[in-house]
Amino acid sequence: MADGTAPARLARGAILSVAQDPLLVVVVKGYPRLSETFIAQELLGLERAGLRLRIVSLRHPTDTSRHPVHDEIRAKVSYLPEYLYQEPMRVLRGLGACLPRRGFWRAGGLFLRDLLRDPTPNRVRRFGQALVMAAEMPQGPVWLHAHFAHTPASVTRYGAAILGQSFTVSAHAKDIWTSPDWELAEKMRDADWTVTCTATGRDHLAGLAPGAAVHLSYHGLDHARFPTPDLMRPPRDGRSPDDPVRLLTIGRAVPKKGFGVLLDALALLPKNLNWHLTHVGGGGELPRLRAQAARLDIAARIDWRGALDQRQVLDAYRRADLFVLASRITPDGDRDGLPNVIVEAASQRLCCIATTLSGIPEFLREGQTGLLVPPDDPQALAVALQRAITDPALRDRLGEGAMRLAREEFDFAASISDLTRLFRQSWRDQP
Repeated sequence: MADGTAPARLARGAILSVAQDPLLVVVVKGYPRLSETFIAQELLGLERAGLRLRIVSLRHPTDTSRHPVHDEIRAKVSYLPEYLYQEPMRVLRGLGACLPRRGFWRAGGLFLRDLLRDPTPNRVRRFGQALVMAAEMPQGPVWLHAHFAHTPASVTRYGAAILGQSFTVSAHAKDIWTSPDWELAEKMRDADWTVTCTATGRDHLAGLAPGAAVHLSYHGLDHARFPTPDLMRPPRDGRSPDDPVRLLTIGRAVPKKGFGVLLDALALLPKNLNWHLTHVGGGGELPRLRAQAARLDIAARIDWRGALDQRQVLDAYRRADLFVLASRITPDGDRDGLPNVIVEAASQRLCCIATTLSGIPEFLREGQTGLLVPPDDPQALAVALQRAITDPALRDRLGEGAMRLAREEFDFAASISDLTRLFRQSWRDQP
């Protein structure tokens, strides 16, 4: 992989490499993933801050393309058996290597206690993956860190117990809201610390495990990849059928993104209001959404672009007049935290409409940096859309305010500094 150079704003002198730093082993669900740019951005930032990394993935990649940032990360990537039956000898070798370890019995106890409460094949698979990971760990001091508090943290927790050490966790959105409370609480108590990316998530996690160390650190943006746009958007107002207002929405086609709600809202707009929507993202709900758009007689006004890389996404932001995301809570509790696409759109001086869900109001402030509507309310969303579509001056004002906030308070260098400090504090405190 190509070697990246550190951007000047990271102030290398402020984050010095420490000779005795352990190898930071980051456990992720899948790598690389187009929908998890924030993780890749963080990994690259930690490398540029002087930390040595290794990536362990529970799954092989399924995306057919990758972002440029993935090619700049130098860390070695290892893949665990996705399903234990696919690599039985590797799992047996892992068991044989771990069985003599004193930590194996503690990990086994944790696993059996979890299995009694969650008797699923998934639980067995995570313990088998932990055996392989622990057995194949490189020589020398290591530190385990899980991205997502559900399955990656399960593998990490079991693996850390086998190795006789602590671990840390980054929690995000789905993992916080769909995992059992008992499991989150026990992981946080066992972990050295947990970090999450919204105040809403932090408060929820802290309430589950009083006394556990739970930190807030917004992801922020690498503004070198999302530079200030040198453009003036035309004052489109929806009156010209030849020059419609360009709407943009980005995200995997899954229920929590609320794309069905967005389509319902668009169908409520006046027929003589001229707009065109571009959707960027893959996902299993695309056929259903296309059928819904046809049923609502708005299919001709929508382009479905599929998954795009970061450079293409940046171009989409700059071509758009208005960004909209109708995030919602699904029946199983799944929801967004603070979707990074909102901060990305704002960095391009793009006016945003979104819902009052989770951490979104921590960035979008009604009438200052965006427009907010309740989730699952097509009528309210239609009202906000009509207001923004017909008022280019409002879009300019809100886009400018959002861009200033993104650049002043959501720079990923601050998050990298936070994480580097937390890791090195934990490493200094180890016996």
